[in-house]
Amino acid sequence: MPSLMMSMSSDACPSQFEGKVTVYVAICAIIAASGGLMFGYDVGISGGVTSMDDFLLKFFPLVYERKREVKEDNYCKYDNQGLQLFTSSLYLAAIVSSLCASKICMSYGRKLTMQSASAFFFVGVVFNATAQNLAMLITGRILLGVGVGFANQAVPLFLSEIAPVHIRGGLNILFQLDVTIGILIAGVTNFYAAHIHPWGWRLSLGLAGIPAALLCLGSLLITETPTSLIERDKLSEGLAVLKKIRGTNNVDEEYQEILRASETARRAKQPFRKLMLRSSRPPLVIAVALQFFQQLTGINAIMFYAPVLFQTVGFKSDASLLSSIIMGSVNVLSTVISLVLVDRVGRKLLLLEACLQMFISLFAIGAILVAISHAGKNLDQDAATGVVILVCMFVSSFAWSWGPLGWLIPSETFPLETRTSGYAFAVSSNMLFTFIIAQAFLSMMCRMRAGIFFFFAAWIIVMGVFIALLLPETKNVPIDEMRERVWEQHWYWKRYVDEDEDEDKDEEQSERVESGPDIMPTQSRISYAQL
Repeated sequence: MPSLMMSMSSDACPSQFEGKVTVYVAICAIIAASGGLMFGYDVGISGGVTSMDDFLLKFFPLVYERKREVKEDNYCKYDNQGLQLFTSSLYLAAIVSSLCASKICMSYGRKLTMQSASAFFFVGVVFNATAQNLAMLITGRILLGVGVGFANQAVPLFLSEIAPVHIRGGLNILFQLDVTIGILIAGVTNFYAAHIHPWGWRLSLGLAGIPAALLCLGSLLITETPTSLIERDKLSEGLAVLKKIRGTNNVDEEYQEILRASETARRAKQPFRKLMLRSSRPPLVIAVALQFFQQLTGINAIMFYAPVLFQTVGFKSDASLLSSIIMGSVNVLSTVISLVLVDRVGRKLLLLEACLQMFISLFAIGAILVAISHAGKNLDQDAATGVVILVCMFVSSFAWSWGPLGWLIPSETFPLETRTSGYAFAVSSNMLFTFIIAQAFLSMMCRMRAGIFFFFAAWIIVMGVFIALLLPETKNVPIDEMRERVWEQHWYWKRYVDEDEDEDKDEEQSERVESGPDIMPTQSRISYAQL
């Protein structure tokens, strides 16, 4: 892992901070990123389980009967709000839990938040695997959602804060890489579990406890981030950890940068209110917009329901599950490409290239399905193969761009005083839009039919224009210097930063008046030399 990461940075601009990629950082990153396995496995397992006859017969008998009807409209046979709620309830819970997780992240650290995530997720797995009725099933999904909200809040922040600046993008993308590996493992699990009657679906849902256990046990071996420790006035410990993860004692400059950011954050008594200021608008708008657009690529609609989708367009049950495994493999390999390229070519170019590739793929899929529908035929082998190839093209472009960068960019662009609250908005926004798509997709497919692919293709044009005009490049910029080197330099966003220095001062004065004299903790006055 260290050698791979070093190769990623060979073309990078030199960092102003001294440090190397240590084995310990690589271990911490791999363990923390296993939180992505939980999320990815759940995304991949849901669609496969909802296509299993044993599962449908127990919890959704009406859908089972509709599926067995020979004359039933393929596009509508899975249109059931209860079935959609099984998938989407997780994301509804994650909306609320991610906001709570931001408080825990700030007050108790990233490490404890990740441990809490694994605990909630594991309990949810127990409910799901032993479910006897729909209420028990949905309760388990809600607990899984709390775990996902906590993990998605803490893990990307943890990775961004321990990473050296020149490989921050690649290290952060380990989270998304684990998401894609989780999806692939889920696809393989579903393929074999579908042949185990009548409890194969319980096996699929129960195995989700393995990544939760990995994160829980692994988190006992990793450190808290220096930023989180210093932010909570544990200066000596923070400095020691910074030296350890950088592999050098010469960390004065980076330590002072974190200390300045922490002192600024300490003055922001109400970070959520500060997040609403005009000066905080650039990173907030970018973070929320990326989550909105990420879901409107249509990726989660395809990943959630890949087996159902392939059955809908004419594949048999085993063939559809096998196709989703192929798609999951493409997903993993393409995320590795992103890990290698993101700190070389930058974030913006990857996003724009993907917009073009995703638009072509979705438009072509829609055109094939419309043509088949008008001809009054089912998909023949050539057309079905074409659909799978196009879906893989779509997934590959998403996996090296909108998938990982939708998490990376918000985790690196907020200043420390609003980092946890701002990222909480990004995570909760992602879960909200995911919930809407998950709850609506099968109904949309029933009503829009093949037109649903044109719907998502149209949104990709909109997001491409947004990226071209409004997203700044953050490659090789230290995480605590985004304001000066990114937002103040951008042709549009600089007006918000430049015009609102007085607004920030007024906000700080207001907070002092409300909270009394700002007495700096004695520990915070300790200099680097004294430590």
